Amino acid sequence: MNDKDRQLSDADRELYSRHIAIPEIGEEGQRKLLRSRVLVIGLGGLGSPALFYLTACGIGEIGIVDSDRVELSNLNRQILHGHPDLGDGKTDSARRRVEALRPDMYLEQFPLRLDENNGPDIVRMYDFIIEATDNFESKFLVNDICVREGKPFSHAGILGMYGQTMTVVPGQGPCYRCVFGEKPPPGRVKTTAEAGVLGTVPGVLGAIQATEAIKYVLGVNGLLVSRLLTYNAANMIFREVKLPPEKRCDVCAPQGQAKR
Repeated sequence: MNDKDRQLSDADRELYSRHIAIPEIGEEGQRKLLRSRVLVIGLGGLGSPALFYLTACGIGEIGIVDSDRVELSNLNRQILHGHPDLGDGKTDSARRRVEALRPDMYLEQFPLRLDENNGPDIVRMYDFIIEATDNFESKFLVNDICVREGKPFSHAGILGMYGQTMTVVPGQGPCYRCVFGEKPPPGRVKTTAEAGVLGTVPGVLGAIQATEAIKYVLGVNGLLVSRLLTYNAANMIFREVKLPPEKRCDVCAPQGQAKR
């Protein structure tokens, strides 16, 4: 497990020299990153860039959750995986790739599907959660667990040439369920298998998710709380939608207590 008292070594100072040169980070900020814990749920298009950047930037402990195996159709956007990984579990493939980038990191694999039973125990071990899933059931599940456990998380969604992302800090703004209500009926919204997805779009959104995690750990202001950031790759336009600050859903009640 990560040493909460870890100090920077000479190798750390060289590896993270560009971070340390940033006034908002410095050596103390880099120590915070090395002592932090982030969970990535989903190792597909969004989780791939998020995990790469969290690893490279020096997050001390990272948990990875995914029950799927690598398929050929994944490879146009899920950059954690390659042809030699076809048929392997995504957590195994991801481990091999990020350990080549940073051999000394602590990575815990959860090759399972998150649910109401195992989710709370896993989520509460981490400081920040990356919700990089690809279906509404999982997105609402991660939201509800994180809000109940008081854990901040970054949501992102992609479809075609479009993406969106927001950050939820329980008690400081609306959650995913506050904004989007309930899961849409089956078939109402096309999946990426049906509508497609441009391979670079999850790269952009996943990098933003990793940035939000890093900013949260560092205590840098300007998180996407009460703000939905949308990305249209066709027109190369980002838009910000202000979200009402009130917590309205039955999970995100005052003081983070669910009404149900």
